[in-house]
Amino acid sequence: MITHLAIFVSGSGTNCENIIRHFEGNPSVKTALVVSNRADAFALERAKRHGVPTAVVPREAFADAGRLLPLLEEHRIDFIVLAGFLLMIPSFLIEAYPRRIINIHPALLPKFGGKGMYGHHVHEAVKAAGETKTGMTVHWVSEVCDGGEIIAQFETPIDASDTPDDIAAKEHLLEMEHFPRVIENVLQGLDAVSQGQ
Repeated sequence: MITHLAIFVSGSGTNCENIIRHFEGNPSVKTALVVSNRADAFALERAKRHGVPTAVVPREAFADAGRLLPLLEEHRIDFIVLAGFLLMIPSFLIEAYPRRIINIHPALLPKFGGKGMYGHHVHEAVKAAGETKTGMTVHWVSEVCDGGEIIAQFETPIDASDTPDDIAAKEHLLEMEHFPRVIENVLQGLDAVSQGQ
């Protein structure tokens, strides 16, 4: 059985492309759709280069079950990965995909999570707090912003001389190294459960 993956994005899409590349040639996982709330997200271009279908779903349509769910059904989506996606996930989607939506956050949750904590805001907050380490968190999506159960965390040290840009670069390396593998491990776990192993 093939798992059809959707990746939700809002920006450049480095994680998105990294995930697409990771699963290319994998007989069990197909990146079937990349969805963005922004038409100008470069992630859409990255997806097209790899032959992955794309869709732009603006904010108002994203809150409409009658528009979003049929799109996902059309592409037979089984599992959703948020990779730099900046909108809150509506309740109807969480109910339609229970424990089948995961998110990446650029800090060690529960620190530096919640409303307004995304992208460079996170790294600036980490720097301002004088943290000696940062990292990435992969977690299940719930109706609480950044509040879902943690699946995996990876950390990296911070030097006192590091700028927010330096912190961002260190954290991004963790994402590139670990995120696709965490997704693969989660999917293998779900597959084992569905087969009664």
